[in-house]
Amino acid sequence: MSTERILHVLDQQIETLAREIEPIGHVSASQARFDIALFSTKGTRLRDYLAEIKVNLQQLNQEVVEKRSAQVAFIAERLVAQITAMQRELATQTLRKTHQTPERKSHDNYTRLAETQQFERRLIAMIEDRETTLGQLATFSDQQRVQKELAALEGRLMRCRQALAKIERQIERQEKGF
Repeated sequence: MSTERILHVLDQQIETLAREIEPIGHVSASQARFDIALFSTKGTRLRDYLAEIKVNLQQLNQEVVEKRSAQVAFIAERLVAQITAMQRELATQTLRKTHQTPERKSHDNYTRLAETQQFERRLIAMIEDRETTLGQLATFSDQQRVQKELAALEGRLMRCRQALAKIERQIERQEKGF
């Protein structure tokens, strides 16, 4: 297959992607959709990734014109991987919608609550252990070191309890239907 033909096929695939993305391309996801090794885009919308693909196609065309075969091979391989990833993402959109149910979100909050409560228990045990150790230390420098550790652990415990309160409020809002 000639280079011109390959470029034409890539261009057609990108046009098809653009048409498929158009209705949902503006919707943001809660986090980046792709690995940073595949896309340099930090956005969360499909149209952001499509724009990067289009830029890469332009760069590929430029490298072909300048006859830089190593760059052509690299960019073409990356472009094909990006197109494939976008096609997979589009194919899973209907699955994502059906799996994003309130029950799942509720389960996630309860899981987060249990994990955070366990973390709180571990922090309390660590604080109690350091307090016991502090009473047994003879040197001032050791006492200072353990006091610093205690202060850091108490700060973590405070943030943990704030996170617990936030999760509990989220669960309460969910249960009330908000």
